[in-house]
Amino acid sequence: MSSAPALTPHLVMTDAGKAIEFYKAAFGAEELFRLTEPSGKIGHAEMKIGGSVFMLADEYPDMGAVGPQTLGGTPVKLHLAVENADAAAERAQKAGAELVRPPQDEFYGERTAMIADPFGHQWFLAQHLEDVPPEEMQKRFEALISGGD
Repeated sequence: MSSAPALTPHLVMTDAGKAIEFYKAAFGAEELFRLTEPSGKIGHAEMKIGGSVFMLADEYPDMGAVGPQTLGGTPVKLHLAVENADAAAERAQKAGAELVRPPQDEFYGERTAMIADPFGHQWFLAQHLEDVPPEEMQKRFEALISGGD
């Protein structure tokens, strides 16, 4: 097995060049490299946030590679660990993201906000607040869904 992570997100979008600039501005991402056609279309790019790498590319409908805007949405959420969820959400909005859900404390020990990037991908911006054992998390979840405290 190679030393590459077993799972790496690969995002497809309508304008990968603009997405690269957005991810730099919104999340402080570092561009590792890109493969560009003579037309300017990006066939593959890799970016790094913290210790995590993700890939992205422009749409290639003939290969079945289309993004959330073409599909009319996405069921996938990306979970990004941040130092401060409020500040991260504000930074993402300033870069062009839409705030889907404002920051709030969660039963599982994080403060999270949800944003939609300008390309249709949704991101949880998650700040660690406390370690919650699975048993306690289950109790809190049950209280939440039953309307209790």
